[in-house]
Amino acid sequence: MAGMRIGAHVDPAAPLDEAAARGADLVQFFLADPQGWTAPKPRSDAGALAGGQVDVYVHAPYVINVATLNNRIRIPSRKLLLSHAKAAAAVGAKGLIVHGGHVGGGELAKGFDNWRKTFAYAAESGGFPLPVLIENTAGGDNACARRLDALARLWDAVGEYDEVGFCLDTCHAHAGGEELLGLVDRVKAVTGRIDLIHANDSRDPFDSGRDRHDNLGRGQIDPELIVAVVRAAGAPVVVETPGGAEGQGADISFLRDRLSR
Repeated sequence: MAGMRIGAHVDPAAPLDEAAARGADLVQFFLADPQGWTAPKPRSDAGALAGGQVDVYVHAPYVINVATLNNRIRIPSRKLLLSHAKAAAAVGAKGLIVHGGHVGGGELAKGFDNWRKTFAYAAESGGFPLPVLIENTAGGDNACARRLDALARLWDAVGEYDEVGFCLDTCHAHAGGEELLGLVDRVKAVTGRIDLIHANDSRDPFDSGRDRHDNLGRGQIDPELIVAVVRAAGAPVVVETPGGAEGQGADISFLRDRLSR
C-alpha cells in the first residue's frame, strides 16, 4: 500500500497549490460550473497539470444525466460529457468521473440503453479520449448505479467499450444501501475493475439515500471499513470531504497511516 496515490477534490483555481497544501499525490476538480451547462474553457496551466508529478482527475458537472428519458437533458448531456472529456484530456487527466444518472419515473432499461448510446455517440467522433469513470450514486429508486443489481445491467450495456471505468464512492454506497464489508469483491464481480475510490464518510444513516459527505471518523461509517475498501480496491483515492486543506489533509494522513500498517 506504500505506493498508493491519495489526494483530494479541490478548488479548480490553482489545483497544484491545493495539492501541496494537503500533501496530496493527486487532485480532482471541476473544469466548469458543476451545476451548469457551460462548456469548459482552455486552461493556462494545462501544461503544468499535464506534465507535473501530481496526478489529475476531473469530475463532470452534476447536471449531466445521459440516462434520462428527457431528450432536452439527455442530448445536451452527451455533448457536454464529450466536451469535458476532451478538456480533461488536455490537462492530462487520468479519468473523467461522471455520476450514473437516473430515469425518473421511466423504464430503467431505457436508461441503460441511453448509456450505451452515449458511448456510441462518442465513438462517432473517435471515442472518448480518456477513461470515463461511472460513479455509483446515493439516491433515487430509478438510478442506474445506486445498487449492484442495476450496476450489473448498466455494465451489460457499456462494458464492451474500452473507455468505460468505475469509480466507487464509499459514502454513496453506504447511503445507497450497499454494505461496505466485501463490497470491492462484489463490485469487481460486476465490473471487473475499480479505477478510483472516493473515500468519504457519511453524515447520514445506512440506506438513507442522502449524499452528504463527512470527514473520516466523524460520520456514520466505521472508518476502518473505509480503509478496508481502499486496501481491497488498490486504486487511487480521492477524499471529497469538508474542511479545506486542514480537514482533507487530516483525512489523507489518516488513510496513509492505516494503509501503512
